[in-house]
Amino acid sequence: MIDPILTFSVMLAALVVSAACFLVLWLISLRTKDPSYVDSYWGLGVVILVWATYAQIVDPGPHATALLLLGSAWGLRLGIYLLWRWGNHGADRRYAKLAERARTKHGMNFAVFSALWVFIPQMFLQLILALPVLVPQISDKSELGLLAYIGIWLALAGIAFEGIADAQLAHFRSQSENEGKVMDRGLWRYSRHPNYFGDLVTWWAIWLVAVDAGAGLWTLPGPLLITFLLTRVSGAPTTEPHLQKTRPDYEAYKKRTSAFIPMPPKSS
Repeated sequence: MIDPILTFSVMLAALVVSAACFLVLWLISLRTKDPSYVDSYWGLGVVILVWATYAQIVDPGPHATALLLLGSAWGLRLGIYLLWRWGNHGADRRYAKLAERARTKHGMNFAVFSALWVFIPQMFLQLILALPVLVPQISDKSELGLLAYIGIWLALAGIAFEGIADAQLAHFRSQSENEGKVMDRGLWRYSRHPNYFGDLVTWWAIWLVAVDAGAGLWTLPGPLLITFLLTRVSGAPTTEPHLQKTRPDYEAYKKRTSAFIPMPPKSS
């Protein structure tokens, strides 16, 4: 089962590690004047946290090892992809708009804006997200149960699904003849956000492993948070309005294509 004292110790250590890493990221942003590379750290930071937690366990059990591998696979895949995207496409327009709003409406300089509006909030959000891959590592269960096996295979499927979706989109955008067009091929024919769907599947599947380890209630905020962010805050709500303004065919695509769960497109 899960020891509350050990849970507090694990999360306190994770907070210290995370604070140190985000401090470095913030200092880098002061030189680049662009904090948008922090998106890649959503994945890479989880890798650091999951390994830092694993290193504290004297005798890791099967749940700890499974979560270490799943957290690393998800984090490295997403982190490397977003870092590549940032390097190739430059600053994210969303952060530029936030910085301008902070300057004009709140009188914040870049250092204050990036600390209070970007790095500090994301540090705490990342810690909440990572709960399902951190807390269950201290479980004393000696064997994986049925829920854990289901969660492991579903998580691997989710990671593969979002990876394929991102690769298809990157290839589509790399073709000059597709400029201004709507990506409606491959997995994107069945879902407007197949990469986000893969994300949700992955984290709810990882949560099943946490439930099997006896840490279901401790870690439920993780998948709930990622669901809220992708469906209500930084996922679809920020990408779709921009696409509707810049892609003439997006409204028709939106009407025929499921928002998240992959489904056959509706006939026009």
